[in-house]
Amino acid sequence: MEKGSKSKWILICSLLAAGLILTVLMPLIIRAYVVQAYKVPAGSMKPTLLIGDHILVDKLPKKLVKIERGDIVVFIYPIDPGKDFVKRVVGLPNDLIEIRDKELYVNGSLFNEDYVIHTDPKMIPADIRPRDYFGPIKVPINSIFVLGDNRDASFDSRFWGFLT
Repeated sequence: MEKGSKSKWILICSLLAAGLILTVLMPLIIRAYVVQAYKVPAGSMKPTLLIGDHILVDKLPKKLVKIERGDIVVFIYPIDPGKDFVKRVVGLPNDLIEIRDKELYVNGSLFNEDYVIHTDPKMIPADIRPRDYFGPIKVPINSIFVLGDNRDASFDSRFWGFLT
């Protein structure tokens, strides 16, 4: 084999190897650090997200992306790291959160939430369960308070606390 054809062969093999590595590694890198597809597992975000809906989630660190009230977030459930949860951000650091008669108050004002549904007409007293009456409680620095849009069927910050 001539020296020139051997160099071409090495170049072609190197390009094929680089292409194969990029084809395999790039999706892994993108999934780990940029964006990931999720399938909604439960009905706590009805009617916004339905069971089985597919969503794409921005995985950039919180330091690079500013989280705002009203954002929908996917996170590792604090009590069981094997589960992902999908909820809506309703409280930011230093916000005062309160729920009275199933209505959300943020910093003392009724917060308009046209995406929320209530499927249970009963009111549960706070001393039994914090579903319909909660707080007031101040969101700590570096934390957020999240709720499901299907309020009567959501296991959220009312039950397990703040998300950090």
